Formats: sequence, C-alpha cells, structure tokens
Amino acid sequence: MGDNLVFRSWFYFRMGWSTYFVFFLGAINTLTVTYFLAIENYPSLKAIFPSFEEYILVSVFVLVPALVFLGFAHYKKTKAFKSEIDVQIESNPYQRRNTVNGEINLRLSLKLLSLLMKFSKKEIPTDGEIEEIKKLYDKVLDLSEKRNFSNDLDLTFLQKEIRKT
Repeated sequence: MGDNLVFRSWFYFRMGWSTYFVFFLGAINTLTVTYFLAIENYPSLKAIFPSFEEYILVSVFVLVPALVFLGFAHYKKTKAFKSEIDVQIESNPYQRRNTVNGEINLRLSLKLLSLLMKFSKKEIPTDGEIEEIKKLYDKVLDLSEKRNFSNDLDLTFLQKEIRKT
C-alpha cells in the first residue's frame, strides 16, 4: 500500500475535484453565465427573472427536482446504468472476479445447504444429487485453475450466465 500512496492520493484528489469542487463550480458558473449573458439581454426572460437571486431560487426549486428525477430514471427506468455496469465489468478484471466469485459462492452454498437439510433428516443423497455436486465441483475447480486476471474466463463465465436468463 505504501508504494501506491502517490497514486492513491492522485485518485482521491481527482474524485474530490471532479465530484465535489467542479460540481459546485460548474453550477455557479452555469447559473452566472446563463443569467448575465442570456437572460439580461432578453427583455421577455428578464420579465420572468427580474434578478439573479430569483433566477437562482427558481433554478434550484425547478432544476433540482427535475435532475433528481433524471438521476432516478437513469438508474431505475432506463438501460443506461445497466450498460455502464456491463462496461465496468468488461473492462475491470477485479470487478469481474468479484461478480463470478459471488455467483459461484451462492451456488456452492445452496448445494451445501441442500445436503445439510438432507443429512439433518437422516436422508442420504441420491446418485443424481451426488453427480450434480461432482459436476459443480469439477466446473468450479476447472475455472479456478484456469482463470487469471489477464484472460477472459471470468467474462466468458458471466456472458454464458447472462445468456441463460
């Protein structure tokens, strides 16, 4: 971690700059420029927004709810956010690995729980269930031995899973 201090600091600086500082600076700049270059020069707009302060109030009370709605729609009602996540998973091998590991852990946990439920009822797994567990074991073992962060086996696994649904 110590070797990456400069790069981590650079990352945190960029996040603070782009997420917070530039956001507020951009909002102030946009409000100022639109009012003093556009609204002040058009009498019909000047009648609607007689002062800069009133323009800011109307902008805040109209634009903020509209932008909240647009943000909600982006995440919940359109395919835009899913596309962003797809790109992140395709381009970030660590994100891919976490996603694949989560899916594999879920499958293994469910199999183990089904076995535990059988054993708790003093039942013996059928040959079909044992074969199913063996297939899952072989599949996970094969994937874990062959995959690495520089090949696309995790991505291929995810794409096959997405096509199943």
